[in-house]
Amino acid sequence: MVGTREAQLSMGKQNFGLARGIAVVVIGVIVAIAFSVLMPRKTENGWTFRDSGVCRFPAIYNFGDSNSDTGGLSAAFYWLPSPYGNSFFGKPSGRFSDGQVVIDFMAEKLGLPFLSAYLDSVGSDYLHGANFATGGSTIQPIDGRVFEARLSPISLDVQLLQFQQFKARTNELFSDGVTSRLPLPGDFSKALYTLDIGQNDLHVGFKFMTEEQVQASIPNITHRFASVVEKLYQEGARAFWIHNTGPIGCIPLTARHISAMQPDKVDGIGCVKSHNEIAQEFNRQLKERVIDLRAKLTDAVLTYVDMYSAKFMLISEAKQHGFTDPLCYCCGHDGDNVVPCGMKMAVDGVEVSGDSCSDPSQHISWDGIHYSHAANLWIANKILDGSFSDPPVAITEACRKAL
Repeated sequence: MVGTREAQLSMGKQNFGLARGIAVVVIGVIVAIAFSVLMPRKTENGWTFRDSGVCRFPAIYNFGDSNSDTGGLSAAFYWLPSPYGNSFFGKPSGRFSDGQVVIDFMAEKLGLPFLSAYLDSVGSDYLHGANFATGGSTIQPIDGRVFEARLSPISLDVQLLQFQQFKARTNELFSDGVTSRLPLPGDFSKALYTLDIGQNDLHVGFKFMTEEQVQASIPNITHRFASVVEKLYQEGARAFWIHNTGPIGCIPLTARHISAMQPDKVDGIGCVKSHNEIAQEFNRQLKERVIDLRAKLTDAVLTYVDMYSAKFMLISEAKQHGFTDPLCYCCGHDGDNVVPCGMKMAVDGVEVSGDSCSDPSQHISWDGIHYSHAANLWIANKILDGSFSDPPVAITEACRKAL
């Protein structure tokens, strides 16, 4: 009986040891799975993301015009007055809106702070990127027509030079041990590069050229755009999020003027048909450039975003989405004498102010040119999930190549 009991005890110990071993293995597997889910992983291109496919961009570098300016023009030339910015920031913020612009919603979606304008030297933080966009910027370098149209001299090629200087200076300071409010050198290749520009090139063309001449200028404009993308690639950029231009024939200030003078030129909404057709041709050629760049820059990821369709959907379905007449605008005096938003003018000896309407959230257009905070939010919600993108990927997945 003693021998049998000893055998039973021995076998029990073996079974306990086996069970403990199995438990250790199981726990190890559980821990490994947990770490694989919770810890970042790296793609073959160096971006960090979780198993959900969400890219972890450390920064955004934006290039563009007033559609994505977060204070560049204000810092360089003049501060936008109240009521700009009042709906969200409670004060002027350098943005051409009563609140946020689309790039702000993009940053929020990626878990990043709002972008500081590169030209704003006071209180800026560039740890998570920089914004080189300025209101009135063009893709084409400044010439006499651009100057006469009072557009920004900070064209896309100048914004590229600013970025190159920013990157070189950041790397230099980092080597000297200065890291405060600046990105890590390795973050430049992992950042998201966003571009939203081209509207002003067409706008200045309509002022000084025939529509046929504007259309003939498009190949040169898109060529310059592609050249800047290539130079950003040479600087290490790999993930691009590229917006096409919106329906410029629906800009209220222009559309209402042309409608009054040439009513046969507008569509049922009140938009200038030929201007929208030229914008669509610009977008078609821009998309062709993006496709060519994909073939040339094989390890880059280029997402083309159809802002035109998103914006035109909002404009054509304005009342369905809780907005008023899309060609009415909220801020500025509209009458025989147009007074710009936030400005004052003497009309027949009487001071007239370009004040805000009582409820900006009901308007698509904020000041007759730019979109309101509410409209920008609606547009951002439409594009950031990939519904208007080629390939159809959300911005949170914009570091990954489509299969």
